[in-house]
Amino acid sequence: MPELAVVIPVRNEADNIAPLVAEIRAALAGRIPYEIVYVDDGSSDDTVQRIRALQATVPELRVVRHRASCGQSAAVRTGVRAARAPWIATLDGDGQNDPADIPGLWAMATGPDAPPGLGLVAGRRTKRRDTAAKRWASRIANGIRSRLLGDDTPDTGCGLKLFRRDEFLDLPGFDHMHRFLPALFIRRGQKVVSVPVNHRPRTQGRSNYGNLDRLLVSFGDLVGVMWLMRRGKRPDILPDDIHPGDILPESE
Repeated sequence: MPELAVVIPVRNEADNIAPLVAEIRAALAGRIPYEIVYVDDGSSDDTVQRIRALQATVPELRVVRHRASCGQSAAVRTGVRAARAPWIATLDGDGQNDPADIPGLWAMATGPDAPPGLGLVAGRRTKRRDTAAKRWASRIANGIRSRLLGDDTPDTGCGLKLFRRDEFLDLPGFDHMHRFLPALFIRRGQKVVSVPVNHRPRTQGRSNYGNLDRLLVSFGDLVGVMWLMRRGKRPDILPDDIHPGDILPESE
């Protein structure tokens, strides 16, 4: 069984499939037992056909399909549910995240120096290779989000993240939740660590998201997450009070 599942949501990224799969294999082969789970979010090009063709020579490769596009967060959740591994690494399907960074995140989360209570290792794009408009929009969104949620994460928009499957599925699910994962893990009482990672320019295809679209939906989502943060409670169960046959309350 794989120990790590690399979950990649995609929509109309046919030309990026083969190069990214090759990079993932080069980064992980011989290091970590892994699987690659692509989630096709209603593509209208031959993204699925490219994945199917590679499955003949890449036994680690799997694909799950959405009949119609449901968005990046829904695609990530579908991939995590389909994964067999207990650990999840997420990547954007456009090739801008570098799979060579995954072993570093893995070592941070599972090594002997892993911080107690660590829930999420998040990539931080120190040198973004995006347009000035994208960098400007992200800077505004990250600043507002960090101030209001106190998640202490400088770059929540980076698609490269690592976490445990069961802990992710315990989070409240909603559209665009992938932008708020640090706050949601903190809400569970867990720690979040940001790690500098490589970022590359998009060389093929085009982005499925616009700057204005992201900013507009983010403000509404931000209000909802603020409500979740205020309303969340974490019971602290006293071990001395536990006896055989006791039923413990489930954590949120």
